[in-house]
Amino acid sequence: MIPGYVYIITNKNNTTLYVGVTSNLEQRIKRHKTKFYPKSFSARYNLHKLVYHESFQLIGDAIAREKQLKAGNRKRKVALIESMNPDWKDLFEKLLDE
Repeated sequence: MIPGYVYIITNKNNTTLYVGVTSNLEQRIKRHKTKFYPKSFSARYNLHKLVYHESFQLIGDAIAREKQLKAGNRKRKVALIESMNPDWKDLFEKLLDE
């Protein structure tokens, strides 16, 4: 049974949002922060601030949730982020403490 995570990252000005899915959230966010894939969307737009995440027991459930979030508009994503993180703080350090 592989767990899964859905996350939203943004840039320092919160102008661009990226929704992703992974089985290892800590490692994936580190890769965004270090621009591990320099030609990726997140690297080109300097997306490195983790502003939202959800965990799932099964990766398939996380993938389904990612598709649902990607189908939504920006207004819905902003509302979702602000329900958990109203100040748009980077949640990565908090994630490391868990």
